Amino acid sequence: MTDNKAKYEYIVVGSGAGGGTVAARLAELGHSVLLLEAGGDPLKLSGGDPVNPDGNRLPADYQVPVFHAFSSENNAMKWDFFVRHYSDTAEQQKDEKYREYWNGQRVDGVLYPRAGTLGGCTAHNAMITVYPHNEDWDFIATLTGDGSWSADNMRKFFMKMENCQYRPVWRFLSNFGINPTKHGFGGWFKTEVALPVKALAKDEKLLETIAVSAAEAFEHNAEPVERLKWGVEGKGDPNDWRLVSENAVGIHYPPLATDNHARHGTRERVLDVAQRHPDRLTIEMWALATRVLFDDSNRAIGIEFQKGEYLYRASNKPADKDGDVRQVFASREVILAGGAYNTPQLLMLSGIGDKDQLSKFNIPVRVDLPGVGKNLQDRYEVGVVNRMNFPNWEVLKDAKFSPGDPQFEMWQNDRQGVYITNGAVLAVIKKSLKERPLPDLFIFALLGLFKGYFPTYSKLFAEHLNYLTWAILKAHTNNSAGSVTLRSADPRDVPQIDFHYFNEGNDTKGDDLKSVVEGIKFVRKMTAPLIAKGVMAEEELPGKAVQTDEQLADFVKYNAWGHHASCTCPIGPRDKGGVVDGDFQVYGTKGLRIVDASIFPKIPGFFIVTSVYMIAEKAAHVISAAAKR
Repeated sequence: MTDNKAKYEYIVVGSGAGGGTVAARLAELGHSVLLLEAGGDPLKLSGGDPVNPDGNRLPADYQVPVFHAFSSENNAMKWDFFVRHYSDTAEQQKDEKYREYWNGQRVDGVLYPRAGTLGGCTAHNAMITVYPHNEDWDFIATLTGDGSWSADNMRKFFMKMENCQYRPVWRFLSNFGINPTKHGFGGWFKTEVALPVKALAKDEKLLETIAVSAAEAFEHNAEPVERLKWGVEGKGDPNDWRLVSENAVGIHYPPLATDNHARHGTRERVLDVAQRHPDRLTIEMWALATRVLFDDSNRAIGIEFQKGEYLYRASNKPADKDGDVRQVFASREVILAGGAYNTPQLLMLSGIGDKDQLSKFNIPVRVDLPGVGKNLQDRYEVGVVNRMNFPNWEVLKDAKFSPGDPQFEMWQNDRQGVYITNGAVLAVIKKSLKERPLPDLFIFALLGLFKGYFPTYSKLFAEHLNYLTWAILKAHTNNSAGSVTLRSADPRDVPQIDFHYFNEGNDTKGDDLKSVVEGIKFVRKMTAPLIAKGVMAEEELPGKAVQTDEQLADFVKYNAWGHHASCTCPIGPRDKGGVVDGDFQVYGTKGLRIVDASIFPKIPGFFIVTSVYMIAEKAAHVISAAAKR
């Protein structure tokens, strides 16, 4: 079915942190927008869960912060990508997370959970909201020669969108123009701190663990004067502008994207705007975009999509036939926001990419743009897993991580207890080595057993109530050798995703690997007193047998994972692999922009979602201003 009349000014493909945000803001600015989403509304879907196959865990999986792992495995909204960390099969098979087959299909990779639902990956992420480093923005400003990308200017977009709920004094003083924190207090994006005081007060073992770990982290991180200054100013808030400006390290709490301690993402944002402006924002769900439509001048004029449920083959039980093919048209622009995997896939399916790659699948070349799908980057993460010397944490008493258990009732009725958290109880920001230009490790304690992503990984939380995992996240990674390529010309197929970890990558000095090893050694300094006191029974991963730097490096190589894929359609000069310019426009086309994690030239900060929200706010400003011109 073809509609050759443009009903909308803009069509946005994808409703995640990028697409949902830019679509909503454009509608608020007075523009008519069609938002296409390949999935459905997570609060209205049906479908079980691998952990509880006989019952539907929605909407609880979506709403309860501590259920985020279960939301990523909820059959009704998950998209499972299986990626390769190593192209060398012998190397890849050393990772116990690798699966050759799963769910009756050959997958040949490591699970990388994504969400095919309204809100995109904001529907299943851990909600951690940590501001990136100012150098991340200044780098783009220098690369593009565009001062609007400067750190000072980008903070304005953060302040515009944020509604900080956890700095009440500064919230009050901001009414009088006093706000050195540069938090936003009137935006749509609510941020909270989850501190279950009553539950923590009853758990002596947890309080002791936090106190001992914090003392060790304090002792081994930064200079005393700096520690004191940052502690007084920021009070543990990693997003306080004064701490951001000084690249502060130390002990922090992780702010969460929640509203009244329930998940709050782009689903809520777009539904709110659509309700307030039904004439401006239209949401079309179960719409899998298959190609961008162009006129003879290479101007993007619309999107072709297939209408139907669970069409994409990353779905748990994908449809056995294609959906109804439809076309929609935009009078101004098409905006792609499918993320680091799906945006380059859609570009290639539309004839934009490396001509040699396109020719393999007989796709007519519209724009030879070799940078599409290259430059794939991610964090490296590993878990130091410790078994405690008691049956369970008191704060997890009677917890089954399931709707209806006593902890759930506490969350539902009073917004109390550990379920208001995402499972993290303490975080440390530090430099892995003194010579690192920026803090590059975010190390956080999780109440549970977590060693990465593999099918049914989420059930480990309910089965192990006496574990503490220190998750080590290595930011500002150097490796950019990953790629996203087509498997076929079928838009329902998932692409081939190769990260080329460590020795296969282009971090020739091995700095990424060294940094993660240093992170493990730092965690062991924090846990040693707890093991000595008998509070911890033992470290299970990496374990006692893994001690030397070489042994730790091998552990990291074959146990690391990531979940912030980005940079596959980067900003930058076209002749150096760039795909978009500083105004988000795709080279060689008109009226086509990208607004998602794929546009970063280098992966920013610690947790990418905050940066994606910010670029989407910037993009809406740029696009609306262009329309007025």
